[in-house]
Amino acid sequence: MPKKFLTTKQAMRYNRQIVLPKFDLDNQEKLLNAKVLVVGAGGLGCASAQYLVASGIGEITLIDDDKVEITNLQRQVLHGESDIGTNKCVSARESLEQLNSETQIHIIQKRLGFDDYLALIDSIDIVVDCTDNLETRNTLNQVSYRLGKSLVSGAAIRMEGQLMSIVPAENSACYACLSSQFGQQNLSCTESGIMSPVVGIVGAMQALEVIKLLCHYGQPNVNQLMLFDAMTATWQTFKVPKKTNCVVCA
Repeated sequence: MPKKFLTTKQAMRYNRQIVLPKFDLDNQEKLLNAKVLVVGAGGLGCASAQYLVASGIGEITLIDDDKVEITNLQRQVLHGESDIGTNKCVSARESLEQLNSETQIHIIQKRLGFDDYLALIDSIDIVVDCTDNLETRNTLNQVSYRLGKSLVSGAAIRMEGQLMSIVPAENSACYACLSSQFGQQNLSCTESGIMSPVVGIVGAMQALEVIKLLCHYGQPNVNQLMLFDAMTATWQTFKVPKKTNCVVCA
């Protein structure tokens, strides 16, 4: 596909990003030509997708097989009361199109397996993990690392959030290096609860990481885990060592 160039209208629209030090038109065009996959259109996916689309990402694919329920409305801000019973991807796309009609938005309304992700991610620039189960997280980690695609992983539960970026091009530690340290935890918002703004904070941070990685702008969160404590409104950062015997990235 030929490279897309910013129009005068687009340059005006994204002016507040373009004028940032060392960001400029070239980086805005990188966003315009980027293809991003967001897996999960729940709380994290709604937050990250809206900032990615608003920032000028050219093409985004949303995946979710779930339907909007009334309990989702407390935190999944792309869905409204009239969307209850609708697939989350459909609802999210309608909201995102109101934010930016120029972004190409693709949706997949079913759960994918390993081979499905292999075929899909091969043509994607970066993957955003907004899922809520360990099995899918591990699959995305394996496929992304195998294909050499960066992965931005986020999670939020109760009053806590976490963020980690995996960059195979830099031979970074991967999600398996981290998850092997805490075993098979699979908490859900249904049992544990979640404060509404927490998913917004983590999802927005995921979008920021995507922009930084696509544009090589600033210092991305590679080889480290960021933990957010909403009770004290503080972040802590921990180094994640690359495991020499990791089944994914070693």
